[in-house]
Amino acid sequence: MSKSTNLPITSVAKRWALGGFLGTIAMMGAIQAGAQGIAAHNSRAPVDFDAGRIELQDRENRVALSGSVIVRQAGLTVQSERMLVNYSDSGSLDIQRITATGGVTVSRGNERASGDVAIYDFGRRIITMSGNVRLARGGDTLNGGRLVIDLRSGLSSVDGRASGAPGGATEGSSGRVTGSFTVPQN
Repeated sequence: MSKSTNLPITSVAKRWALGGFLGTIAMMGAIQAGAQGIAAHNSRAPVDFDAGRIELQDRENRVALSGSVIVRQAGLTVQSERMLVNYSDSGSLDIQRITATGGVTVSRGNERASGDVAIYDFGRRIITMSGNVRLARGGDTLNGGRLVIDLRSGLSSVDGRASGAPGGATEGSSGRVTGSFTVPQN
């Protein structure tokens, strides 16, 4: 037997655990550095839109967009059938909130979120999606009732319940978060 095989099991376990921990940290750092996900978005950039129809509702300080609406902002794309854009008019039009309904998709880079409704709050820099939410990045997926993306902190959270849904769960949902993560094969 070689000397390295005579190490106490606790010493081998500690070395293995430390190596695995450091490897995991290095891998997470590489993922974070290369991530072009939704939470890494610049929410202060200009907003462009494309729609089949636009209705300016001056008295309510809002714009109604319909017909395969696409909104783009610094690499972030929001698509849905309808959107209401609320704004303040203090000399210039400043977007306060976008409410998207009807097959909503939010995407940036290799990350894509979909759901029934999305609210993009520009002041708080938060995107909230609810109803049959699915978040996908590469081969990883999360499914739930509600997704909250904090653009300031870069934190995204998924829970199984959509607020306002009867009983708290979305239709066809167990009220739980489900998903799958890919595992490195090397």
